Amino acid sequence: MNIQDVMTPDVSYVRPDTPILEIACKMRDADIGSMPVVDDDRLIGMVTDRDIVVRVIAEGAEIATATARGAMSPGVLYCYDDDSVEQVLDSMGDRQIRRLPVLNRDKRLVGFVSLGDLSLTGKRRAAGEALQEISQPSH
Repeated sequence: MNIQDVMTPDVSYVRPDTPILEIACKMRDADIGSMPVVDDDRLIGMVTDRDIVVRVIAEGAEIATATARGAMSPGVLYCYDDDSVEQVLDSMGDRQIRRLPVLNRDKRLVGFVSLGDLSLTGKRRAAGEALQEISQPSH
């Protein structure tokens, strides 16, 4: 089974010039902790609730003018839509992450996959092992 079979295809995203206040409202309304940042259909970063706190509020940036570009985390981890469930579970466990953006081979954002999505595939033991690895403190 591939990721495209279990991913959530409808992904909300923001552009690099999206104001931080707008992003925070979108995250609140959708009850999520991160938003992908997309430019020309390409994933260029992620803004997390932690990024907003650490890179905007704690740095004393002007919240009214701060944008995704200044707060986002570059170097986003992702998977491909044709990756196997097993590959992605291993990767999530190794990197201690619970959600991944899903790209097609043209590197266009096509979805998101969570550990919860993967646990519904019949790979519950593998999902449980990944969760155990994710939950371990990193050294």
